[in-house]
Amino acid sequence: MDLQQLCQKVIQARPADSHKGTFGRALLIGGLYPYGGAIIMAALATVNSGAGLVTVATERETIPALHSHLPEAMAFSIDDHSLLLTSLMKSDLVLIGPGLGENSRAEQLLDDVLAHLSEQQILVLDGSALTLIAKQNRKHFPCNQVILTPHQKEWERLSAIPITQQTSRTSLKALESFQEGTILVAKGPASQILQAQPEQVTPITAGGPYQATGGMGDTLAGMIAGFALQFPHTRLYERVVTATYLHSLIADQLALTHYVVKPTDISQSIQETMRLCMLDKKNRP
Repeated sequence: MDLQQLCQKVIQARPADSHKGTFGRALLIGGLYPYGGAIIMAALATVNSGAGLVTVATERETIPALHSHLPEAMAFSIDDHSLLLTSLMKSDLVLIGPGLGENSRAEQLLDDVLAHLSEQQILVLDGSALTLIAKQNRKHFPCNQVILTPHQKEWERLSAIPITQQTSRTSLKALESFQEGTILVAKGPASQILQAQPEQVTPITAGGPYQATGGMGDTLAGMIAGFALQFPHTRLYERVVTATYLHSLIADQLALTHYVVKPTDISQSIQETMRLCMLDKKNRP
């Protein structure tokens, strides 16, 4: 799969009659104390990737910091159970896990969220949520479209495959035990996107050690959420591959002038990079 051509296929000009609802409603859940920054970075990436409406459920104390970085996002206290359920029902996509934590409060919150999702929604599981579902040995979910975004240790917990034995073949075999159609974003020095049914493996041919900093995965999860909500002319798998590739491609470009690439630097470059993808398509012979 030519990833540059895929970007040009996925990223399309917005229809003239678009409105914010056209590009989907995302609900992001996480940032419990002391990990507030994680959900802020995920929200920055989701908004900058083009999601229509982004709502964040987090600690009440984190909301002023979120709004100082991102006034475009709505936010409410994670302890407002009634508003959480209302937001869940209205959302097209739910991303849970960035900065969620692994204590009993986080586990109860995850259980409540999963109990109120519907088949039509897209579910993105990231960070602490992956460790919690691994503890529960949970491999089936209410949503028909599920995206897992583990780093190598989290995938080891989910799949029982030691890091040294994690290959595309062993990961595909492990994915067969998850519900049909589950998409795996296997993060690492050589990241891959995999799906067992139908079988697909796409290596990400970009990225480097300058990405090894806290919050990089939160930003990727936000980009995946933003892309998953848009571009209905393509398959969800293609949208996930495009988001993951652009995340690393932006890092490559920034690394030309930066020793370390910050996740927030990537978020600031998403809109320009998406537009360049469209221009490349228009100028292609």
